[in-house]
Amino acid sequence: MASTLHIYRVGVFAVIETGGKILLARRSDIGWWNLPGGGMEARETVDQALRREVREEVGIEIDIAYLVGVYSKPQKSEVVLTFWCHPTGGTLGTSDEVSEVGWFAPDALPEPLLPKHRQRLLDALKQGEHAIISSQTSSTEDDQHGT
Repeated sequence: MASTLHIYRVGVFAVIETGGKILLARRSDIGWWNLPGGGMEARETVDQALRREVREEVGIEIDIAYLVGVYSKPQKSEVVLTFWCHPTGGTLGTSDEVSEVGWFAPDALPEPLLPKHRQRLLDALKQGEHAIISSQTSSTEDDQHGT
């Protein structure tokens, strides 16, 4: 039987909390709010990738406290790791990928917020003793168009 190599992309995202509020970023390309983060690059560690993505997107440095969850997205051949974090420095701002940033209370989240990111954020707010393992199988089109 021939071996087939299948490549999965690894995404890393941050739930950044301070003073009871969560940092969200509005994507420049689609206008939806999401958690800061993105894809790992070759030869990066998970923590290096997360810190780089947050710094590139919103300009701040973070302390990574713990793993919130592992999310499988088989329709996109992706695995996403989400972490609970706290800001430690830098200057909060926008970037090529982010048109707006804001700190939001958990009961006053902005719309539209990407559904998969909402799930990860809600999982993080549960602050359980163990990381969540979940499948996120809806398509991006279904998420953004509500079909």
